[in-house]
Amino acid sequence: MSEVATLEAPTSAVSTHRAAAETVVDKYVPWSMGVGFVPVPLFVAAGLTGIQLKMLADVSKVYGVPFSENSARAALLSLIGGIASPALAFGGLGGLVAAVPILGPFLLPATLPLLAGAATFAVGRTFIQHFESGGTYLNFDPAGAKQLFAERFAEGKAHAGKFTSSLNQKVAQVIEI
Repeated sequence: MSEVATLEAPTSAVSTHRAAAETVVDKYVPWSMGVGFVPVPLFVAAGLTGIQLKMLADVSKVYGVPFSENSARAALLSLIGGIASPALAFGGLGGLVAAVPILGPFLLPATLPLLAGAATFAVGRTFIQHFESGGTYLNFDPAGAKQLFAERFAEGKAHAGKFTSSLNQKVAQVIEI
């Protein structure tokens, strides 16, 4: 009987940590989306980095992983710079969207909050999985996380879309009043 109790405790602890960490990530997605509305790309990048570092500090606390801003920033920037930049850069999708006649300049700002929220979701979920496997910031492998980040980014677009739908409903309610 002690074996069963021993086997259940880690599973319960992992799911408790995961639920708490996912709640932390969910808290920062809307903040990232808000930064996506800023019309200055340099401010968006700086704002997202700050929000994501704070999120990682909070997720680190959940897992008991030592947080060093320098190590976390290096891991974050290597992940975003090496993997997410093609997806988030204005040269890829943004360039195509901006090239749409008449509507292009309006569509890009409308999609940036969604992409910012998706990126934050993906960063958070990627590091959750890394911490659950016993990882730290010092042994984070951004190249090894490339596929996982891409999957989480796709999930993040749908997740961030829920916030957009909720916001649209609230705006519609305010307009009706």
